[in-house]
Amino acid sequence: MPEQLSDILLVLDKEKMKIQAVKSIDENGKMETVDPTKKNQNQFMRVDKSGDFFSNFFSNFFSQLKNPTNFTFFKVPASVAAEKAEELQKHVDKPTPQGEKVLKEHEVKAEPQPDKKQENQNNMATAQTTTETSEYRYKPEQIDWDTMKNLGLSKEYLEKRNLLDPLLRGYKTNELLPIGINLGGSILRTDARLSLQQAEDGNVIVAIHGIKREPNLHFEFFGHKFTDEDKKNLLETGNMGRVVNLVNSKTGDLMPSIISIDRLTNDVVALRTEFIKIPDEIKGVKLNDEQKQTLMEGKPLYLEGMISSKGTEFSATVQFNADKRYVEFLFDRSNNNQQAQTNQQNTQQSNQQSQPQEAPRTFRGKELDDEQYNKFKAGQTIYVELKDKKDQPYKGYITFDKDTGKTNFEFPGQYKARVEPAETHKTQTAVNSEGKTNEATKNVQEPLKSGQQRPKNEKQQEQQDNKPEKSKGRKM
Repeated sequence: MPEQLSDILLVLDKEKMKIQAVKSIDENGKMETVDPTKKNQNQFMRVDKSGDFFSNFFSNFFSQLKNPTNFTFFKVPASVAAEKAEELQKHVDKPTPQGEKVLKEHEVKAEPQPDKKQENQNNMATAQTTTETSEYRYKPEQIDWDTMKNLGLSKEYLEKRNLLDPLLRGYKTNELLPIGINLGGSILRTDARLSLQQAEDGNVIVAIHGIKREPNLHFEFFGHKFTDEDKKNLLETGNMGRVVNLVNSKTGDLMPSIISIDRLTNDVVALRTEFIKIPDEIKGVKLNDEQKQTLMEGKPLYLEGMISSKGTEFSATVQFNADKRYVEFLFDRSNNNQQAQTNQQNTQQSNQQSQPQEAPRTFRGKELDDEQYNKFKAGQTIYVELKDKKDQPYKGYITFDKDTGKTNFEFPGQYKARVEPAETHKTQTAVNSEGKTNEATKNVQEPLKSGQQRPKNEKQQEQQDNKPEKSKGRKM
C-alpha cells in the first residue's frame, strides 16, 4: 500500500498555535495548509519515508519557506496522520513534560544547504507533489539483477528502452516486455509489465504483471462485487466511475477507492481516494470545486474549450484513472460523450499526476522491431501481422497520432480504400500536367485515359512488358 511508504508533513504555526497538514508551497515561499482531518487526506503533501529522500526534500522545502522560524514541523506516518495531528494538538493546548517529549519525537529539522539555494528555488514550485512524480523510490543496486537475467532482461536493455526510470520511481513499465521464465522442464515466454515492490523483509522484488485474456470481473475484488453497470463502465472506458469501499484483507479496514482496468494487461487496479490528485487546470480550462469533486469521485467529466498543444480548441470527456494515477482523456465513440474510447494521450497538467507517455513499443501483443518502431513513433503508417484472442493471424496497418497519443488500426481493405483513391488522383494529375505515368504504365506509349492505373489492352501490356510489337508486314 502506498501509505506504508510515505509520511505526512504537519506544521505548527507558533503564532496561531494550531497544528495543520502541509498541502503545498508556492514559488514565493508561501505555505498552504489544510485541517489535518481524514476528509482532507487526499490534499496532504506526501513525502517518501526513505531517510535520505526525506532529509533532502525537507531541506529543500525549508530553504524556500518564507519566515521559516515561525513554524515547527512534524513527520508522521500517512496511515495515522489525522490521529497523530489530534494528539499533537492536545499537547500544544495543554503543555506537559510528557507532551513535550512526544512533540520532540516527531519534530523534524532541516539541515542548512546554502550552496543549493538557487537550485532549490527553481525546483520548489513543484514541491507539493509526492515522491512518485519527482524522486526515485528505489536504487538500481537494490534490484536483483540475477532475477532480471533469468527473465531475459538486463540493466542495459531496460535503459535502452527508457524503462528503468519508471521502475525506480515506483511505477509499472509503460509498455509490455517479452520475458522468459525457466520452469525447469520448460520455459514460459510471455509479454508482461514489470514493477518493483518492497517485501516485508525490506528486499526489493520484481513483480510480473502478465496479460489476462479479459478482466476478472466475475468474482469479488477486495470485498466488492461488481454490478452490471460497473462491468459495463470498466469494459467500455476502463474506469468504473464511482467510489466504493474495499476491505483491507489484513486489517479489515474499509478503504474508499476507485477502480480501473490496466489496458495493457487487463488487471483490475484500485487506488484509494486519498491518493487522488486533481489539477486546478486541464488544457487551459480551470476547474471549479464541483468539477474537481466529480473527478475525485471517479466520475467522467465533459469539458469544452480545451486547447491542444497545437493551439486548436477541442472538447472531450476526462476521468481519473486508478492505474495511471492521473486524469486521462476519453474521446467519443458515438454522439454520447459518456460512451468513450480511451485515448492514451499523456496529460501532464501538473506534477501531481503525470508521467511521460510515448508511442507504445508493443501493439496488441506484437512487439515492433527497431525499424518499425522508429517509423511508427515518427507518425508513419506501418504494416503489421497480429494474432487475435483465439491465436488466429490477421494483418493490418497502424499509425501513431502524436496529438492524441492514440494508435489507429486499419485492416488492409480499409487502408487501401483510403490510400488508393489518393494515389489514383496523384497519378492522373502527373499524367495530365507533367506527362508522367505510374510504375504499372511507365512503358505505355499511348496517352492514358482518366483514372487509368494499368495497361488497358494487350497492345499496351506488351509495351509495358517491353515486348517487341508484332509486325504487320507481309512475310517474304
